[in-house]
Amino acid sequence: MWVILLLAVWELTVKLGKISPLILPGIEDVVSALVRDTAEGRLVPQTFFSLAMIAGGMLVSFVHAVFFSFIARLHEIFEALADVLCMIAHPLPGLALMPLIILWFGTGSSAVFVIIIHSALWPLLLNLKTGLERTPEIYTDVGKNLSMSSAAIHFEIRFRYAVPYLIAGLKIAWARSWRAFIGAEMVFGAVGAYGGLGSYILARRTFMDTAGLFAGIVIVVVIGILVESALFRLIENRTVRRWGMRQ
Repeated sequence: MWVILLLAVWELTVKLGKISPLILPGIEDVVSALVRDTAEGRLVPQTFFSLAMIAGGMLVSFVHAVFFSFIARLHEIFEALADVLCMIAHPLPGLALMPLIILWFGTGSSAVFVIIIHSALWPLLLNLKTGLERTPEIYTDVGKNLSMSSAAIHFEIRFRYAVPYLIAGLKIAWARSWRAFIGAEMVFGAVGAYGGLGSYILARRTFMDTAGLFAGIVIVVVIGILVESALFRLIENRTVRRWGMRQ
């Protein structure tokens, strides 16, 4: 309902306001740009490249978050270290590190990948640590009475209890990674063979193709909505809702 209303306001503003298409293109022009650039083989590979980069970065971040959370449970010194790292790095935007990343990794795919990992790792680790710390002691006491090892208690009891926190962390990590990737590409330009959606938007702006620019923005928004409303909802239904951890 609201989407239709916003689209109607957009189209009326263009038609009645006699606004130049270089400033605000009509919906028809944006759709035409979408069809054109898809048919010419631009949008599809760049979209898949963007998603592949973010999926890879989030996978690396997830593995490191699980590892660091396990190490933090071994001794309070490591737990304090993890807390300090989260306190320092979590509020720090990936783009703020860009001068250092350019110095250390250049301006190619590696630099963008590092920005994605930085954006995803800390919310994952912070949320996972919170879930592990809030596991009721009665659950871990049962594990000890069953002679479970420390690793088994961590992964079979604490980790399962922390899954809702982990999914919340994944949502934050996804949103931060998506924004960081688009922003990094708009600074670095195309990375990889085709580049991603950030470089597509940058190229459309460079050539004053405002309809194409809006087409890229629409793709970014649609993917964000699909991941938030479809993928994470599916994950929640397969885990926390099925296990009775959330209604």
